[in-house]
Amino acid sequence: MRIVFDCRYTRFDRHDGISRYTSELVTELSRLHTVTMLISDHRQLAMLPALPWQLVNAPTSIREPLVALSVNRLHPDVVFSPMQTMGSWGRNYRLLLTVHDLIYYRNRTPPRDLPGFIRLLWRLYHLSWWPQRMLLNRADGVVTVSETTRALMLKHRLTRKPITVVPNAAGALGGAAGAETVVRRTGPATGSLVYMGSFMPYKNVDTLVRALVDLPGHELHLLSRIGTAERARLGALAPGARIVFHDGVSDEEYVSLLDSATALVTASLDEGFGIPLVEAMSLGIPVVVSDVPIFREIGGEAALYFEPRDASGLAAVVHRLDEPGEWAKRSGLAIEQAARYNWADSAQILLRVIRETAQPE
Repeated sequence: MRIVFDCRYTRFDRHDGISRYTSELVTELSRLHTVTMLISDHRQLAMLPALPWQLVNAPTSIREPLVALSVNRLHPDVVFSPMQTMGSWGRNYRLLLTVHDLIYYRNRTPPRDLPGFIRLLWRLYHLSWWPQRMLLNRADGVVTVSETTRALMLKHRLTRKPITVVPNAAGALGGAAGAETVVRRTGPATGSLVYMGSFMPYKNVDTLVRALVDLPGHELHLLSRIGTAERARLGALAPGARIVFHDGVSDEEYVSLLDSATALVTASLDEGFGIPLVEAMSLGIPVVVSDVPIFREIGGEAALYFEPRDASGLAAVVHRLDEPGEWAKRSGLAIEQAARYNWADSAQILLRVIRETAQPE
């Protein structure tokens, strides 16, 4: 069985969510079966395992609808893509597509780094369900990353094809040694609060900043790259608050900041999974997160929850970690919860789905 893995969403320098999903999953899958990668830029190879590869057009190219004509030359039995928009016209192989979330049907502002015409198509695509249904129904099967997203897909009848959950995980960033070997701690090393994520409106970072008014003993570390205007806007929300803008961090810096933090915090209104939660929990760092269904799924009994737009409520939950024994309790629960998610298990699930797709009943 010939498996081709679409790795064209891999970044060049630092992973985002889909890039890390791609890199970690193809690495683990290659330990179970021979895999050929699709790339669209040679720089992606630095972020991927040393596997056979083929260069094709970028997924944002106007040639994308016909990319299958190039992929056909590899004679694959099954192609897996970590996105749902891979072109499929003229393919002679089985195809698995991935839906990570349905965020942009409720929050239609596209990522700012996309070309203008792609941003326009993005908005048009998310005005109704039919474009998504058309793409997914042209595949032979669909993968998603959480039970929450799968339930939403079923609710909105996005596809007639079978939907399988292949979960995200933390990988080498945190807890790679396993729950049984992580050092158990009784308290945090610092009072820092860490946020890893973008600054798009649905991420609701404003609530994190406003909560600092009631958290004078804590400082908020915002790790992702940020524009000058957005930095100034956030800083003005809580004058005098202790905010550290890192404007991007390496994996090593990220782990160091997490490992010394009081908590990872996020106030997202919507998510498809929540990799930073697993990364923090796998290090034994408590997570304080907005009370939305996906975080209930990923954080379980380990996380502490607050209403998404309630800054005072967020501050009150952080103060709970100051109560005797509470931080240590949450740290232990976090390690156990994070152990549920690992890339090896996810790759096993994916390989099973690939085999079923290659040999349908």
